Amino acid sequence: MLVTLAHWINDTYQAFLAPLLPVLIEKFSLTKSEAGLLSVCFQIPSLTQPFVGYLADRIGMRYFVILSPAIAAVLMSLLGVAPSYGVLVLLLLATGLSTASIHSVGPVMIGRASGTSLGRGLGFWMVGGELGRAVGPILVVSAVSLLGLGGLPWLMIGGVLTSVLLYARLHDIPVHMSSAQKEAARDWARALRAMRPLLLPLVPIMLARGLMLTALTVFLPVFLHEGGSSLWLAGASLSILEGAGVVGAFSGGALSDRFGRRRIILISLSATPLLMMAFLSTDGWLRFPLLVLMGAPAFALTPVLMAMVQETFPDNRALANGAYMAVGFSLRAVATLLMGMIGDLIGLRTGFWIAAVAPLVVLPLVAQLPGRASPSRSAHDRH
Repeated sequence: MLVTLAHWINDTYQAFLAPLLPVLIEKFSLTKSEAGLLSVCFQIPSLTQPFVGYLADRIGMRYFVILSPAIAAVLMSLLGVAPSYGVLVLLLLATGLSTASIHSVGPVMIGRASGTSLGRGLGFWMVGGELGRAVGPILVVSAVSLLGLGGLPWLMIGGVLTSVLLYARLHDIPVHMSSAQKEAARDWARALRAMRPLLLPLVPIMLARGLMLTALTVFLPVFLHEGGSSLWLAGASLSILEGAGVVGAFSGGALSDRFGRRRIILISLSATPLLMMAFLSTDGWLRFPLLVLMGAPAFALTPVLMAMVQETFPDNRALANGAYMAVGFSLRAVATLLMGMIGDLIGLRTGFWIAAVAPLVVLPLVAQLPGRASPSRSAHDRH
C-alpha cells in the first residue's frame, strides 16, 4: 500500500502536462508537434530503466520510490512559471528521469510482495497510477482557475510531505534476494537476449496501443478544447477517463490471474477501439458515459503485461520489468510524435480514428504471446 501511495502521488503530478497543454500552446504559440515533443521529453529518460532495473536486482533501489513523489511535485509544479519552452523541456526531462526510476523499481517491489497473486498485486500498483492520473488533471485545472499559472508551485507541498512519510516507513525495509537470484541478476546480457521472443510480438502490440492511449491521455484535452469545451471541462474529461481506468487497472490484473493473460489482452484490445469509435461518432453529453466505459478496458492491459513479463523472468524481475517499461515508454514517445504530426497535417479527429483502428490490426499477434498458466493456477494444479 505504501508503494502504491508513492505511485499515486507521483502520477498525480505527472498528469499535469496533458491538461496544461492547451494553456502552454497558447502561452508559447506552439504547434501540436511541439506540444507532443514536450511529452516525448518526459518519456525519453525511460531508456534508463533497464539500467535502473539491473541495479535494483542487485542492490535494491527503494530510495527512488521514496524520493520520486517529491521530485515530481517540485518539477511539475514549476511548469506554470517556466519562462520559456527550453525550460519546460528541462523540467520534463528531469521529471521523466525520476518517474522512470519509480516505474522500473516499484512494480518489482509490489511483485515480490504479491506471492502467487502477481496479477492482483500489480493491479494494486496500477490503481495508484490511475488514481493519480484521474486526480492530477482536475487538480491542476482547478488550481489554474483559482490561482492562475503562477500559483501552481503551491501544489508541490503534497508531494514533499508524501516523500517524508515514505522515508519514515520504507527507508529501513530489508531487501530479500536469494544467492541464486543475485547470481542470475548479474547476467544481464543473457537476460535481455532471453526477452527477444517475448518482445517480437509485444512491440507492435504496444506501439498500436500506445498510439491509442496517446490520443486519449495526451491529446484528449486539446481535442475537446479545440471543439469548444472549456479548459476545465477538457481536463475533467481526462479525469473521468482515468477514474474509470482505476477499475480496469485493478480488475485486469486479478482477472488475468484467473482466466489467463492472453484472454484479457484480447478483450482490452478489442473493446477499447470500438468504444473509442463510438466516442468519436457522438457529441455532447453522450461522450461522458462512453469515457467511463472506455476507461476500464483501456487501462486493464498494463498490469497484465507486467505480470506476464515478471513471471516469464522470475530471476531478473527488475531488469525484465525495466526493459519492458523502457520499450513501452519509448514506443509511447514515438506514438506521441506521430499523433502530433498527424494533428498538424490532417487534424486530430483523423488522428483519433487512426489510433482507434491500430489495435484491431495487431490482434492476431496476441496468439504469439506466452500462454503459460499463471502462478496461482499452477500452484492450485500441483495441489
